Amino acid sequence: MSPQSVSKTSKSLEGLHGVHVVSHSPFAFEGISQVSSFGSSDAGTKQSLFIERVWQQRPPCLRPIHCCIHGDQSLLETAANVITSLPFIFLGMQTPRKNLNMKVYANSLIGVGVASSLYHSSRGKLRKYLRWADYTMIATATVCLSRALREENPKFLMAASALALPFQPLVVSAVHTGMMEVAFAKRALKDPDLKTAHNVHKMSTLLGGALFIADDLFPETPFIHAGWHLAAAIGVGTCNKLLQ
Repeated sequence: MSPQSVSKTSKSLEGLHGVHVVSHSPFAFEGISQVSSFGSSDAGTKQSLFIERVWQQRPPCLRPIHCCIHGDQSLLETAANVITSLPFIFLGMQTPRKNLNMKVYANSLIGVGVASSLYHSSRGKLRKYLRWADYTMIATATVCLSRALREENPKFLMAASALALPFQPLVVSAVHTGMMEVAFAKRALKDPDLKTAHNVHKMSTLLGGALFIADDLFPETPFIHAGWHLAAAIGVGTCNKLLQ
């Protein structure tokens, strides 16, 4: 049917009572579709921008740590850092496993050794993610130790630690390490057999803290980090006395 015949038919139908012919344009629906799709895409863009803005304005406690990935400048330094990570695996194997909490802590120590070894042997873009995994695994071990030493820990503290673990592992480590230090000191006062272990623990903790700070202040100095590994391993070994 030609456009002229369609026009004539429309005019003839418009003459009938109660009949109103709406002109049909092949471009009308296309225009409406384009406006509709543009509106939906614009709304989606605004929503994604709003979510991104909210995420960028989240509090510092929900922001991931900025991992320091210096070190391992030479093959010898890398070998030293990997070798000094292995004692954590051996300590995890020797940790008492009297109950479920102790078993979880023992396995977390093995995880610390594995994560540290993987980080120090890594290179490239993967290195920063393994650094985060290393920090997070250390924090996990401190939480597990706190749980193994004292089953009646406040539920709110444990829940908050679990939530903060991926974002602020250093804060979680500091809190639960402090709790462990207090528990160790109290036990050493009551049990004379723990005094020697506690003295060794205090010395290794002070040495480890000094090496940790020195490693941050002098990142180009080799083998400081390996020394911190050894001091931390000695401290962890003395903590196992509390679980016996």
